[in-house]
Formats: sequence, C-alpha cells, structure tokens
Amino acid sequence: MDADIPLRLVFHLPVNYPSCLPGIVVNSEHLTRAECEIVKEKLLEQAETLLSEPMVHELVLWIQQNLRHILKRPEAGGGSEKCTSAASTTVDDGLWMTLLHLDHMRAKTKYVKSVEKWASDLRLTGRLMFMGKVILILLQGDRNNIKEYLILQKTCKVDVDSSGKKCKEKMISVLFETKVQTEHKRFLAFEVKEYSSLDELQKEFETAGLKKLFSEFVLRLVK
Repeated sequence: MDADIPLRLVFHLPVNYPSCLPGIVVNSEHLTRAECEIVKEKLLEQAETLLSEPMVHELVLWIQQNLRHILKRPEAGGGSEKCTSAASTTVDDGLWMTLLHLDHMRAKTKYVKSVEKWASDLRLTGRLMFMGKVILILLQGDRNNIKEYLILQKTCKVDVDSSGKKCKEKMISVLFETKVQTEHKRFLAFEVKEYSSLDELQKEFETAGLKKLFSEFVLRLVK
C-alpha cells in the first residue's frame, strides 16, 4: 500500500498460553470487515507455527511486514462495510447451545480443570457429563464465545497420548448446535457431573428440555 494503515490488535491470552492460540480481534478504520477477518485468519495461521513460545510480539512484527501482501490477495477484496470496533466483528445471535462429544480423557483431572477454566473465562454455562465411557460437554452462551471455546479445545495440549506425552484434542465432535429456544432450560453455572446409568443421563436432558436431542444424538453413542 502507498500509505500506512493503522491496525488495532487485541490479544486474549488463555490460561494455557502459549501452549494454545491467543484470541485475536482486529480493527481498523481503513479496512472493511471482510479484510479485518482475513487479517485475523492469517495471524492465527502464523500463531500456529509459534505454539509453545511467547508470540504476541512476533505476531505484531509479522503483520507489520506482511499486511500489504495479505491485502493484495484476491480474497481480501470483497465487502465495503468498515471494521471500526470489536463489536462490529461479531453478530449478537442471542443465547446459543452446543453439544460436544469427547472420545476419551487420559489425564482426566488436568483436562477437567482446563474445561472448567475455559467455560468460566468465556462466561459459558452447562455440563461436562460422564456416563461410563461416554463424555459429553453441553455449553450455553454467546455464540462467538462458544466458537472461542472450540478453538481452545482443539489447539491446547489438554491431554496425554498413550506414551504419556502432552497432546491436543483430536477426537472431538460437534453433535448439535442451535439457538436456545423457549423450551430449553437456561443453565446458571457450569458443572461437572457423573451419571451411574443411562436413565440418569436421560433425565438430565429431559429436565433441560432436550429430550429430542438426547434421542437423536446421545442414544446412538451408547448402542
């Protein structure tokens, strides 16, 4: 570019930083919202190469050197709406809910503490549920915060592999995602619960107004 483009970068450092990616918000009065999102994506891609070492300063230097190249790419062309504040990069979708399935937890105590910390930091409520070998995470909260949670869940070294070495979560699946409806119970806190039987787990879902969700997505996990 022929002129300087001021950027405002906000970094949110999770408890496990730098073992996992920071949250990044990009703003500039000189860029469109689409351009701000592309800059954010490229910063996160670069951050992936710097995991396990402090990276904020490196990322600032990197974007100073590479911004003009990023904005010259064809994918940076669309949209005209200016990106002027943190609020403008998000959409208020109301209260959302997602149901996640984990295959296993080897380092259970550490893993559970990480999940509780992330839910607290992102103001998410719900349940971490254990029933036999079934592990489910039900989250309620702001949709963007749930997305941030998923980034943490997938990029932080929260568990250990079969040899005891720290590893990222690679076997997580999103079973269901929806906007919270009037029939759904609002969870007031995030709790870790263990269930001794399938009936007990089913009752938890039915109490929360999620009977259909249980029959469609949870039952098939135990069959």
